[in-house]
Amino acid sequence: MGGGWRRATIEPTKVMRPHRVRTVRGTCVRLFAHHSYHAVIDFQEAILRGLAGAIVAGAVTGAARNRRMLSPEGQGMAFVIGVVAAAAGWAWAIVLVAFFVSSTALTLWRADDKRRSTINTIPQLPERTARQVAANGGVFALCLLLNFRNVSPRWQLAALGALAAANADTWATEIGIMMGGTPRSIFSWRRVTLGMSGGVTLFGTLAGATGALFIAELASFLLPALHPRLLLIVAVAGTVGMLSDSMAGATVQTRRYCDRCREWTERRVHPCGYRTSHRYGFKWITNDEVNVFGALMGACAAIALERVLRG
Repeated sequence: MGGGWRRATIEPTKVMRPHRVRTVRGTCVRLFAHHSYHAVIDFQEAILRGLAGAIVAGAVTGAARNRRMLSPEGQGMAFVIGVVAAAAGWAWAIVLVAFFVSSTALTLWRADDKRRSTINTIPQLPERTARQVAANGGVFALCLLLNFRNVSPRWQLAALGALAAANADTWATEIGIMMGGTPRSIFSWRRVTLGMSGGVTLFGTLAGATGALFIAELASFLLPALHPRLLLIVAVAGTVGMLSDSMAGATVQTRRYCDRCREWTERRVHPCGYRTSHRYGFKWITNDEVNVFGALMGACAAIALERVLRG
């Protein structure tokens, strides 16, 4: 009946877009970005993560204690640092565990050979004490606690810079002793006894820079939303902290001397049984204080680099 023409309408073809591929990096963004940086911290979630982290930290530090790698006090300090990291976010706990595992593995690598090579120089402590644990991880934990008080990406970058510096120092020491050759003082460039603080080698320095890069790579993978140049900031800050550690070790750290063996050492009692005497540096500054200084310099370098790159 109505014989008019109808306008033909063509519906636009719907283009089927492929589903977004869920990459591992994208998964990390979804899992950890919420804990990396936000204006207000959910303290209820932080407490729950801290409680869960206490279980994990207890298991990890307990295993280390059973293997005689930590003293009872060292285990307690490591437990506290682990709980703080977990409360800050699981990404932070993973970075801390990576530091602990890598540094422990390198410490155990050819441990007997390193002990024989440095027995006259370094105090031989079979278990890490609370002072040693705090010297390596204390600045990292402190920066995370400060971030709870005043949320800022700078405190988080500072925490990563401190941990990268500690990791770089460990890698440089453990690898440099076995493969670096004869060390030289970073301050005077004179040859020093193997194992003495402040001594550096090219191979050990490169190993330390790699240790800083390891933490930076892992952090940029787990916390990609923290800063667009996180990899560069943390890697450079960790290396700066490592070199600052060496400079402090060469200039202000106590250095002792055995009059019987006529050898420089860091031991209060030389293997010969003779009590050594303080000859150089500040008597109260030991390797632990130098490690704290290196971590602080790593944290400060991270904050400074963030400001410079921000322009």
